[in-house]
Amino acid sequence: MDHSNYVIDTMISAKTIAARVEELAREITETFKGTDKLIVIGLLRGSFVFIADLVRELDLPVEVDFLETSSYGDGVESSREVRILKDIRGEIAGRDILVVEDIVDTGHTLHHVLNLLKSRKPKRMEVCALLDKPSRREVDVTATWTGFEIPDKFVVGYGIDYAQRNRNLDHIGAVRFLDES
Repeated sequence: MDHSNYVIDTMISAKTIAARVEELAREITETFKGTDKLIVIGLLRGSFVFIADLVRELDLPVEVDFLETSSYGDGVESSREVRILKDIRGEIAGRDILVVEDIVDTGHTLHHVLNLLKSRKPKRMEVCALLDKPSRREVDVTATWTGFEIPDKFVVGYGIDYAQRNRNLDHIGAVRFLDES
């Protein structure tokens, strides 16, 4: 099937996302108040826009690091095989950690990443996900904070891509392939 013909239907507006990011930041700031430094670990590449907006709203001392995984390639279905392409640089033992994910789908990526990071003995580790698709979950994993729960649709925008396209949209949109009825 040719997936080059598609349209993007707006699912969550830029204004709605901005308001929710502010709410999430307030809750995260409250939870981690008193920390000497919160290490925010973003899962690349889909989380980079969300992280940029989120950390600017946090009223905490923050360090940002990134972990890059791969489980999709250029497809629309997760391969369920999680590979670490780029590891974090900093030491996290005994530190407060916030893992930021763009979307929790099957849960395989987040489960793998959390196990890896837990093995490095952080003091506390919480998760913030922009989007959650609980209907697709195959692994028992949940985010401490979720921006939006969405139905089982393939989405793009606000950092999330389809074959490396559409990351620059300021909103979240559902991809509708024109070759599907």
